[in-house]
Amino acid sequence: MHPEARQVSPDSLPVIPVAGLCSSDPVQRQAVGDALRTACASTGFFYCVDHGIPPALIDAVLAESKAFFARSPTDKAALDKARSPCNRGYEPLRNQTLEAGTPPDLKEGFYIGEEQPANAAELRFNQGPNQWPRNSAGFRPTMMAYFAALNILAERLMRGIALSLGLEETFFTRFCQNPQATLRLLHYPPQPSDPQPGEKGCGAHTDFGGLTLLLQDASGGLQVRGPDDTWIHATPILGSFIVNLGDMIARWTNDRYRSTLHRVVNTSGTDRYSVPFFHSGNPDYVISCLPGCLAPGETPRYPSVTVQDHLREMYQRTYGQ
Repeated sequence: MHPEARQVSPDSLPVIPVAGLCSSDPVQRQAVGDALRTACASTGFFYCVDHGIPPALIDAVLAESKAFFARSPTDKAALDKARSPCNRGYEPLRNQTLEAGTPPDLKEGFYIGEEQPANAAELRFNQGPNQWPRNSAGFRPTMMAYFAALNILAERLMRGIALSLGLEETFFTRFCQNPQATLRLLHYPPQPSDPQPGEKGCGAHTDFGGLTLLLQDASGGLQVRGPDDTWIHATPILGSFIVNLGDMIARWTNDRYRSTLHRVVNTSGTDRYSVPFFHSGNPDYVISCLPGCLAPGETPRYPSVTVQDHLREMYQRTYGQ
């Protein structure tokens, strides 16, 4: 039996055009910030449109991802991220369990980050060289072009988040310098007709870091926990990214902004492909409760922590490493 979710219209999650963040007019930039404030304080999820990422690049990323997952098990195993000291490369099916007490997630993946020298793994969590598939001339340049473009978009969105909180637009500049970011290619086989109890493509979880920018194909399957504690479908909208806040922003704002539970149940009857980009900021940046996020008499709910230490703790929870 498949987990249930309500089928709702796409406008159940806000659709926010973000081109105004590039405007020279501060009124237009603030208008985007105001829209972000509503989304971040309610569901913590929104559709990002008018983002400026070329459709041809988006199409190429999905095509290269599908081609990679169609490779032989031997080819993919040669790039297993277990061979990498910085969690880069191929993640086998059922390797991660994001929802405690349920079967492992029914998905396989591939991790990519900024290209770093080998000794970076000794200094920074999850940083170092990537693993790349052989005999695939377009894979690496496509993924790195997309990685760079999404980093720029994430930094722009963080300027909008600053405006949404009544902060200086440049408040998060240091956080966005030399950011830790991860591009993750994901393939979800169709959900079995007779799944194990609790089995899903991806168990219910919140994301670890700052912002997640999700590219998804037309298959659907992403479900978001609604304010009334029911699950709702995040219906794909062509040309959009679904953006959600991670745990760092929730603790940064003393839970004023929401990091919301979500999951994937692929009942499409076909393979599902998605590409989340996780923007987590500078590893040495200290996350402490932001100015203006405490009500009178309220104290911070979370201790200060560096980005790197926070991410290390989150990975240990889901991978036991």
